[in-house]
Amino acid sequence: MPIYEYICKKCAHEFEELVFDDAAPVCPYCGSRETHKLMSRCAHCTGGEGGEYAAPSSGGGGCAGCSGGNCASCGR
Repeated sequence: MPIYEYICKKCAHEFEELVFDDAAPVCPYCGSRETHKLMSRCAHCTGGEGGEYAAPSSGGGGCAGCSGGNCASCGR
């Protein structure tokens, strides 16, 4: 069973929830069922000692906001 990230439409609280079925999760902060599933960032195991994780690669050497060149916002 996957863990998904959600945001509450009522109070804007972000939380994670282990999902068992298609029912909308309840916000743990305010109790609202008005929640929306978020797109999660992926991580991968680098194989280092202790299961080190690395941030996802943008593939172009830069951040998602540039086309892989040198960028003032990400410093790459």
